[in-house]
Amino acid sequence: MSDHYFEFQDVSKSFDDNAVLKNVSFYVERGETAVLMGRSGVGKSVSLKLLLGFLKPDEGRILIAGRDVTDWNEQQFAEVRRRATMVFQSGALFDSLTVAENVAFPLEGREESGSAEDIDKRVRELLEMLEVADVSERVPSDLSTGTKRAVAIARALAENPEAILYDEPTTMVDPLMASHVSELIVKLKQKFRKTSIVVTHDTHLARKLADRVIFLQEGRVSFFGNWENFEKSQDPFLHNFLAQDALVPALDATA
Repeated sequence: MSDHYFEFQDVSKSFDDNAVLKNVSFYVERGETAVLMGRSGVGKSVSLKLLLGFLKPDEGRILIAGRDVTDWNEQQFAEVRRRATMVFQSGALFDSLTVAENVAFPLEGREESGSAEDIDKRVRELLEMLEVADVSERVPSDLSTGTKRAVAIARALAENPEAILYDEPTTMVDPLMASHVSELIVKLKQKFRKTSIVVTHDTHLARKLADRVIFLQEGRVSFFGNWENFEKSQDPFLHNFLAQDALVPALDATA
C-alpha cells in the first residue's frame, strides 16, 4: 500500500477562461509536512479546496489515504473533513460563540467525544498548547487576527485529525504574531507528526517546516523536492523568489 496520504494526478482546474491548474501532479506522504508555494493567484488555495471537496477538478484524479475521492459527494467528503481539517485564512470562527465554545464545537453531540467534562478537558489542553487559554471566554471579534489563527488551529486539532491543511497561516498579521504562529506550527509538527500541507509565501516559515516543497508556477509544478534542493535550484524564477524573500528579515534570525 502507498504511503502517499494526499495525491494529485494530472489535476486541472479553470474558472471561466482562466486555467489556474494545468495537469498538476504531486504527493505528500503520511507524517510529512509539505509546503505549497508560489506567487499569488497560482492555485495554492484552490489546491487545498480541491483536496477537501470544496471544489471539483475539471480533469485528473485526487487521492486521499489511498482512496480516489475525485467523484465523492458532499456526504462522503464530510467524513474526509473530519480526518483532514483545514485552518482557513479567515479563521472561520463563529462570532456568536466564545473561544472555548468554538474549539468544543466539532466535538459536541458526538458519542466518541465522551462526556461534557471530557470535552472541557480537551478544550483546555488545546487552548493551553496554543497559548490562548487566557482568551477562552472572549468572542472572536475581540481578538487580533493572529490570535484568531491560533484558536482556529486549536479547533482544527480538537477532533484529532490525521492531517491538517493551513492556508497562509502567517499572512495579514504583524511580524511578531507571524513569528509566534510559525513557532506554534513548528511545535505542533514536532509533537504530533501529522500529515500537513502549509500554503505560504513565507520562506522563513517554509524553511523551518518543509519535508517537501511543491512550487506552483503558471499553473504547473515547477519544483517538487526537499528544501535543500529548492535552495540550490538554478531556476532563475525560483532563485529570484528566494532572493526577494531574503530581503524580509526573520524576527527570530540570529547574527
